[in-house]
Amino acid sequence: MGVIGAKRARQRSRSVREDWFAWLPNEMDRLFDATRGDLESSNVILSITLDEALSLCERREFERAMEYSEVFADLFDRLANRLSLVVHTIREHGSHFGTLPHVTPLASSNFRGSTAQRISTMSALLGKAVFSSRMRFFHKLNSLDEIITDLQRDTRSIVVKAAQGSPVFSERAWRELEVRGYDLNTCVGETTVVLKSFFCALPAEELEPFRGRLVALVPALLGIDPGPGNP
Repeated sequence: MGVIGAKRARQRSRSVREDWFAWLPNEMDRLFDATRGDLESSNVILSITLDEALSLCERREFERAMEYSEVFADLFDRLANRLSLVVHTIREHGSHFGTLPHVTPLASSNFRGSTAQRISTMSALLGKAVFSSRMRFFHKLNSLDEIITDLQRDTRSIVVKAAQGSPVFSERAWRELEVRGYDLNTCVGETTVVLKSFFCALPAEELEPFRGRLVALVPALLGIDPGPGNP
């Protein structure tokens, strides 16, 4: 199936940019919009929480800002977990069916944190120099997953360390969290673009298996009943 998928991908003339503006059949479009909408809504809530905390820091209200730290960490976990599940679903379906969309390399300039920049730089270099188009696709997904996992771990660590033995949550700690939030936002954008190209490559007969995988893993993400026979 992997060989068939690779042949199908090579026959397409679209680029990632053209995929982004491409028309999708109604059912695919609904699934894409639902997934994209949920991730973006979670991202907006996270950003609002961060902005409010930074405003409190600017007013030197550090004790009040501290009240937002655990909320921010929980919201960060929620978005990171859902984002990882979408990445995993794309990767598992592509591995099983051989569906191969267009991808562009991760750009380190789109990230602010040193870890995300390092992973994205290595991913881009290896993708250009070593891997086939199939391997570039899976390597990009693996790199995104690695960045998301590191951001999630770093965020929780910053919150725990900054709160230990201190009645306030410092502005410096919030600035560090701002960088992690920025990089997670980049991951949301990258994953959304990959998902749209994936739908452009997805044959109609693979829509239901893909929908089943996605909804079975994260039914709340789409607000869709996974149906009988699915967990």
